[in-house]
Amino acid sequence: MILFRYLAAEVLKSVVAVTIALLAIIMSGRFVKFLAQAASGDFAPEVLFIIMLYRLPSFLEVVLPLGLFISILLSYGRLYVDSEMTVMNACGMSRRRMLLYTQIPAFFIALIVAYISMVVTPDGIRASREKLADSRAEIGVEATVEGRFRLDKSSGRVTYIESVDRNTQSMKAVFVAQPEPVQENGRSLVSIITAQNGVFQVDEEHGEKRLILEKGVRYVGQPGYMDYQRTRFDGLSQLFLQPEIKTYRQELDGKPTSELWGSDRLEDIAVLQWRISLSLLVPVAALIAMSLSKTDHRRGRYGKMFPAFMLYMIYLVALNASRDAIAKGDWPPMPGMWAIHFAFFSLGILLLYRDSIYRHWWLAWRRRRG
Repeated sequence: MILFRYLAAEVLKSVVAVTIALLAIIMSGRFVKFLAQAASGDFAPEVLFIIMLYRLPSFLEVVLPLGLFISILLSYGRLYVDSEMTVMNACGMSRRRMLLYTQIPAFFIALIVAYISMVVTPDGIRASREKLADSRAEIGVEATVEGRFRLDKSSGRVTYIESVDRNTQSMKAVFVAQPEPVQENGRSLVSIITAQNGVFQVDEEHGEKRLILEKGVRYVGQPGYMDYQRTRFDGLSQLFLQPEIKTYRQELDGKPTSELWGSDRLEDIAVLQWRISLSLLVPVAALIAMSLSKTDHRRGRYGKMFPAFMLYMIYLVALNASRDAIAKGDWPPMPGMWAIHFAFFSLGILLLYRDSIYRHWWLAWRRRRG
């Protein structure tokens, strides 16, 4: 029991430190991406930190298994380098008992990952999507960026606003260029609008956002041709359609787990197996990490870090690829992802007892030779 507490404390302390470091790296990269979207006016900057908070569980469910994997490699590698593991083995610590002591903390982390992937992450994804939708449904002045051209990739619309008064929700010197529907004769027209003033208005009844422009000119024509229409106006109302913020995969990831159980759709089966696989990944990764943690003074505690990390990434990428394959019908739901777990579990057992297997094979070969 003393050895178990010692080993568990070593591993769990490293898990906390490694998970925090990995989480900071991943979230900083995602934060930069969201910050660029907020700077381009895709959503209001005020909701940036709230969205990051909602997406935190989706990062944590992937980082925790990797944190445990690296922590076992570091902790047990130090024990081997400091000869503590040699002393434990001399005192009767067998590989079976070591495996049991390793799997107990891995089991609790697997329960945490299961709860996050099954409950917390879907709720967080749905909340983040709703928050983005609410932000984009508000009056758009808060999300506008003055003095910069902004390209909406979904509609091809280009806007430029010289100055914005956020107190009165009004804009000065507005420029809008956007493609028009293709004509029957095949011509692709572009409309260009310049206006002195502008303001966003939201129809509370229908939830539509409109851009109201005052005192401007509208040009409609095909670039490179002289025939175009020119219209002066004192007031112009344009329906301001926002791009769809959710992707197909986000829609699936946001589904409650209760809706996935019993579903016959391949996409739902793939998502459900992925959520279960994240928790199964933990004990299998712990087995592989324990098998590869054995080292010596010459190689050091980081000697097997790179090949172990590459093996873990192959495991994770294989699960992700099988998820897409199941959703597309290219891989049967049974065995599905369970075949990958079984393959890497077998590999972990083989690595753990490779010395005994090699010794048994060598003795059998000697007997046949003799």
